[in-house]
This record gives sequence, C-alpha cells and structure tokens, in this order.
Amino acid sequence: MTGPTAMSSDLIGHLLLHRAIEVSIVIVALAVLALGMRVVWRKAGHTRNPED
Repeated sequence: MTGPTAMSSDLIGHLLLHRAIEVSIVIVALAVLALGMRVVWRKAGHTRNPED
C-alpha cells in the first residue's frame, strides 16, 4: 500500500491506539476512585456488619 491508503491505515491505527490509551486511563481512574471511597467509608466508621 502506498499513498492515501497507507496514510489512512496509519491514521486508523493511531486513533485506535489513542482510544485504547484513553480507555485504560479511565479504568485506572475508576479503580483509584473506588479504592479511595472504600478507605474513606472505613475511616468514617462504616463496616459491613453493624455489630462490629
């Protein structure tokens, strides 16, 4: 492939890589948010069992 076909193929590859990076950043951010919320919840004295 040469010319415009090769350039569009490179562009699609670049866009897919960019999207994969964005998705992985969002997943990591959600995991950190969930962990932080769990820590705050426990520091506030909440547990699963009210008897504890």
